[in-house]
Amino acid sequence: MDSKLRFDGKVAIVTGAGGGLGKAYALLFGSRGAKVVVNDLGGSKKGEGSSSKLADQVVEEIRSAGGTAVANYDSVEDGDKIVKTALDNFGRVDIVVNNAGILRDRSFARISDTDWDLIQRVHLRGSFMVTRAAFPIMKEQKFGRIIMTASTSGIYGNFGQANYGAAKLGLLGLSNTVAIEGRKYNIHCNTIAPVGGTRLTEGILPPDLFDQLKPEYVAPLVAWLCHEDCEDTGGLFEAAGGWYGKYRWERTQGHFCRKYIEEEVTPEAVRDSWEKITDFTDAYHPASNHEDTGILAAGLQDLKPWKEIQAKPASATGAVTSGPISAVGVKVGPSSFTYEPKDVILYALGVGASVQDEDGLKFLYENDEDFTPLPTFSIVPSQAVMFGGNLWSNIPGWSVDLTKLLHGEMYIECVKPLASGATLNTSLEVVDVLDKKSGAVMIIDTLTTDESGETVAKAQWSTFHVGDGNFGGPRTSNRLVPLCDPPSRKPDATEEFKTDVDQAALYRLSGDRNPMHIDPSFAAMGGFQQPILHGLCSYGITCRIILKHFCGNDVSKFKAIKCRFAKPVLPGQTLVVNMWKEGARVFFTCSVKETGKDCLTGGYVDIVESGASAESASAPSKPELASAAVFHEMSQRLAGDPDMAKKVKAVFLWNINLDKKPVGQWTVDLKNAPGSIYEGAPRNGLKPDVTLTLEDADLVAMVTGKLNAQKAFMSGKLKVSGKVMLTQKLQGLLKPQAKM
Repeated sequence: MDSKLRFDGKVAIVTGAGGGLGKAYALLFGSRGAKVVVNDLGGSKKGEGSSSKLADQVVEEIRSAGGTAVANYDSVEDGDKIVKTALDNFGRVDIVVNNAGILRDRSFARISDTDWDLIQRVHLRGSFMVTRAAFPIMKEQKFGRIIMTASTSGIYGNFGQANYGAAKLGLLGLSNTVAIEGRKYNIHCNTIAPVGGTRLTEGILPPDLFDQLKPEYVAPLVAWLCHEDCEDTGGLFEAAGGWYGKYRWERTQGHFCRKYIEEEVTPEAVRDSWEKITDFTDAYHPASNHEDTGILAAGLQDLKPWKEIQAKPASATGAVTSGPISAVGVKVGPSSFTYEPKDVILYALGVGASVQDEDGLKFLYENDEDFTPLPTFSIVPSQAVMFGGNLWSNIPGWSVDLTKLLHGEMYIECVKPLASGATLNTSLEVVDVLDKKSGAVMIIDTLTTDESGETVAKAQWSTFHVGDGNFGGPRTSNRLVPLCDPPSRKPDATEEFKTDVDQAALYRLSGDRNPMHIDPSFAAMGGFQQPILHGLCSYGITCRIILKHFCGNDVSKFKAIKCRFAKPVLPGQTLVVNMWKEGARVFFTCSVKETGKDCLTGGYVDIVESGASAESASAPSKPELASAAVFHEMSQRLAGDPDMAKKVKAVFLWNINLDKKPVGQWTVDLKNAPGSIYEGAPRNGLKPDVTLTLEDADLVAMVTGKLNAQKAFMSGKLKVSGKVMLTQKLQGLLKPQAKM
């Protein structure tokens, strides 16, 4: 990591900084280069009296250590005066830490109006007044960091602190809204729930615990949240004794106690559904009002008028398929798509190709002798049939709300290089729909052929439909092309690519003209503070980078690419692509440098390695097996236990079948330390000690705990030959894989 986090040139206001937590914050900011306004009224912990002594002492301590600080003695209710002190002395305000607080603990029945009002005025109103005074300055600067101080007494409640707990949780609501309104101005607002040994907790905490909870252990969290490199906003964090954690909301899936629009709901209906209402199985973690109300709205849309329900004869109930499952088997196409070299060039520019790139002209200049489309250009005709409208109107029993559609995963298989211009025909089929409780996942395959009818590309779209879950469908499918996690070692290659602020505006010209990627008002409706980059743009950029590193920009060596879309990217942010090569597969992740968060996960590219024959490169690809992810996970576990081979001393050959036909082999070599797992038969003259044969889906079911291995063996689903007892030593690799 880089050197110490600094705050040079920044101005920090810390309220209640005469002692305890506030003092620790002020001293840390002062020691890291910030100019500090040390605010403290100097009153008692009950809010009585005033004195300049406490603030002056902290200022002197900061100055003695070589820092810069001034004192302010105003009440936080006079927030504008505190901010004026910063402006008069330093000309700006970058950081506000709302820390000032008092206690007036009483049991609920004994709280007086004064006890209630004074707590609200100091904690909630005081934080509001200081923040409101600073916010316009931060908005003008396009930078600000704000901290609100809540408490576990507000989160959980605490005897004798009804007034204090109410104010503290009120601060969380204030902070969340400030975070939303400030985001587009680079103003971040977070809430902390600190547990520190201060004058407010002295006498409440046991002495031994009090000594372990020094305020200095909370200050590092506050400093990080206030640093310009920290991207978190709208968060709630707890800190105590050097331990730090983050909260999130959790909500049950809930249950509708009515089936049709006109139906009344009775207390008895709520009582009788209480177990479902309070069941946290597959709980949902909403991160915004938009997410929360989106799920609710989707459920409300499923309610039907009573007359529609009555119109259906009882005999038809089991005969009519409705809901998401009715999409399975729906087909569209073939749909014609004609493109020219300018379309190829426009797409390449949209995913960041440049004339300054090595071999850049082969993707950007139609007269280049090697001019060709990038492999992921096949997305364009596939996307045209996906969103042309015919799919969504042809689903018989399900009205799809496209505003709640999220692109989950994407797979492309390049059967042969695309021509520089052609007319292609693409057909589509919904091969499965999964029930993920909080939504439905559609698995859609497309097949693209040229004018002669020869297949040139295949694709699989995985789309998530928010709020359309709980329809009783399957949770998993062997039709879904699996994802794979990267190896647990240093990447073989890493490349950064800084997207342009106009990247989305350019990419959308290749077909995806969703306003969310260019219109701020539409982006806001989707819960985003500004338009986001197309996920398929990041996908294309990543493809282009891997094509350069591992295929020498030879598109004939690029076979397939798969990944999941994890987090959005903003135009102008920097993508970091990490790559690991193992055999003919390149695993990858793509993250955003500015946030450190992955935007593409579970990714891999299959390539044609040098020396492979042209015949093998053009031969029909073997089916994608879900069990490939099982063996990859086993490889990860083996890497974490290098002594396993010394303990097992055996070679296992796995024969994988699909509909009783052999489609794959994997070798688990635990005889030669440190061990290895690879696709194919045993190498270097090794002979298997144990041979295991089973269906692809049964292996996945076995390692996910859905199929008992002993029962599979007894029923004939799992056939084992050789030294059968050695299979017991595979438990460390085969124990239920949660990731599957």
